[in-house]
Amino acid sequence: MDQQNDNQTFAVFEVFSQKTPTSSFTHQFSLLAPNHEIAMTMARENFLRREACVNIWVVKRDDIYVLPPEERPYLERLDNKSYRETKGYGDVPSKWRHHKEQYEKNLSAK
Repeated sequence: MDQQNDNQTFAVFEVFSQKTPTSSFTHQFSLLAPNHEIAMTMARENFLRREACVNIWVVKRDDIYVLPPEERPYLERLDNKSYRETKGYGDVPSKWRHHKEQYEKNLSAK
C-alpha cells in the first residue's frame, strides 16, 4: 500500500436525499471518506442505484451544528402565542350551517 494513503485521515459524512423537487431532504446514511469529492462519489454509487432522487447533500458531520442541551428549552413555544394556532377553525362548517339555518328560519318567519 502507498505511504501517502496510510497518512490520510477519514471523516464521517452524512448523506441526505430529496426524492422530488418539492419534498424535503431525508437522512439516508453515514459514510467514511477522505474528502467531499470521494464522499459524493460513494454516496452516488451506494444510494442512486437503489432509489431514484433529484438531489443529494453530502455533509461532513463536523460541519453540522447541534443545539446544546442547555439551549433546547428556548425552543419551547411561548404561552401567549395561542392565537396563531388554527385549532379554532375545525368547527367552522357546523357554525356556518347553524347560522344558515337561523337565517332561513328568520326569513320564513317574516
